[in-house]
Amino acid sequence: MRVYDIIEKKKLGEVLTDKEIAFVVEGYTDGSIPDYQMSALLMAIYFQGMNDKETALLTECMAKSGEMLDLSAIEGIKVDKHSTGGVGDTTTIVLAPLVAAADVPVAKMSGRGLGHTGGTIDKLESFPGFKVELPIEGFIENVNKHGVAVVGQTGNLAPADKKIYALRDVTATVDNVSLIAASIMSKKIAAGSNAIVLDVKCGSGAFMKTLEDAKKLGDAMVRIGKEVGRNTIAVVTDMNQPLGNAIGNSLEIMEAIDTLKGNGPRDLTELTHTLAANMFVLAGRVATVEEGLSLAAELIESGKAMDKLREWVASQGGDACSVDDYSLLPAAAKQMDVVLEETGYVAAIDTEMIGKAALVLGAGRENKESIIDLGVGLIMHKKIGDKVTKGDVVATLYYSDNSHTEAAIRYIKDAYTFSTESIEKPQLIYTIIR
Repeated sequence: MRVYDIIEKKKLGEVLTDKEIAFVVEGYTDGSIPDYQMSALLMAIYFQGMNDKETALLTECMAKSGEMLDLSAIEGIKVDKHSTGGVGDTTTIVLAPLVAAADVPVAKMSGRGLGHTGGTIDKLESFPGFKVELPIEGFIENVNKHGVAVVGQTGNLAPADKKIYALRDVTATVDNVSLIAASIMSKKIAAGSNAIVLDVKCGSGAFMKTLEDAKKLGDAMVRIGKEVGRNTIAVVTDMNQPLGNAIGNSLEIMEAIDTLKGNGPRDLTELTHTLAANMFVLAGRVATVEEGLSLAAELIESGKAMDKLREWVASQGGDACSVDDYSLLPAAAKQMDVVLEETGYVAAIDTEMIGKAALVLGAGRENKESIIDLGVGLIMHKKIGDKVTKGDVVATLYYSDNSHTEAAIRYIKDAYTFSTESIEKPQLIYTIIR
């Protein structure tokens, strides 16, 4: 078997066999296939596409290129949740204790933030002492004992995907639906859960900018799930403005806790309840999404979700007192209000610019070696559809030094677009693909 022939075959739009796909993934992972040939194949895939079976086979091969977690020792149906990334995306911090409080096991591996998108692992480190690294035995033990554990991704999870993605990133082949879907799903499959709920973001702060593309990606991942025997649901959601009001690690932790107390922002509450309801259905905890929504509301109102959060934080070495005493969480030394001169209704927000504002304050990473400040970020006070009068505060910055506040303010001001006519608040959940 020659890589040349496989490249030629895909260049002509033909379907690759399972042996050909396995040969390529194994060869590129072990270094026997050079970058230039893999680049040529990726470009051929970019233009000719892959069918459902090819995409599923690519996903499975990448998943099996490294460690495949065996979670069979954890009782019950394990349901994983994955978000395609956004700004203010705090859902895992709310979902993990909420779902675990319903006796549905949550065994999740999450990543760190890079660029304008935040990472769940960074946010969890806002709890003093919280350990984001556990041996697999301890990870499983925590889930069996407490119902929940969230840790950083192991370095040997789908190494083929890591290597292929790095090449896609420098060869302009990132934005292909089959390749994106295989990349995401390979890590989810390797992580060992029985079922997967996907939060596919769409809009100015998301990778998929249009609803059409977001639906295509969601559909492709659900089809992969079906092909490999993992029950999968994709919830396509809006990211044309930040989710919730807080952007920044410790600030988002506080907002997540408020949401678990029943006092969170409307959009974050709606999304987490919807995701939880679908996780309950996949786990067999309830029969319908409507029952799942009722159960989520009941767990919030009864305080069981908050109790589970305290238990979870303590079980991973964190200070559970910080759940109730925000003064124990990292905090920025200074704060500043951002005031706009416009009068009108907020018509649009460039979400990526808001993310960049938090990034320059130190809440995110410019590169993998960057050190983040867990206490900095911003709180938004005006979102799409809100009325703004000249002199109103649209956001509050939380920062440690003055060196980047001007840049952050400029990003925020440039992010807002106004209308003289009233604007309807945007739809949050576009569709659910089953």
